[in-house]
Amino acid sequence: MSQPSGTWYDTLTSTPVLIATAVGVSFAAIFAASSSKTPQQVKEQVKEVKNGVVNAADAKGKAAQAGASIMSAPAADLAPPKDDPIPSSELSQYDGSDPSKPIYVAIKGRVFDVTNKPEMYGKGKGYNIFAGRDASKGLGMSSLDIKDAVPDYSSLNESQMNTLNQWESFFEKRYNVVGKVVP
Repeated sequence: MSQPSGTWYDTLTSTPVLIATAVGVSFAAIFAASSSKTPQQVKEQVKEVKNGVVNAADAKGKAAQAGASIMSAPAADLAPPKDDPIPSSELSQYDGSDPSKPIYVAIKGRVFDVTNKPEMYGKGKGYNIFAGRDASKGLGMSSLDIKDAVPDYSSLNESQMNTLNQWESFFEKRYNVVGKVVP
């Protein structure tokens, strides 16, 4: 069944494929922690995608299966977005290292509260690199390298900008916007 372009289906299936290609088996480790599949099953799915063992349609399906457990449905109860100023120095305090504080991730200057996903953004977790900062460039590049976890995304190419915009759309539908990053 064909899905229209620009839908949640595209985001669900294309972003994991990009991540799987960029970080290989690390992808399996990230998703295995919250998946009903065994880590070995997830690793095998990612390995098949990475090594091109399956055709393109199957690759999207395998990656979607591997990531589906953490790719939560859009939230129905989001609060209206806030534009409270949050200095970047203050944002860094919300990196998941203090369990008494919320966890924030900023994308293109907008701060999202991802506290309800500590298994993804909490201390020592797969996407913690994005917590407590605006790491727009890294999200656009599908990079988990700290040197890429910076707010300046002006050097991203068209494909990477598309990825960043998909992440932003994903976050808008799932997490409350609690403010905007200011110097």
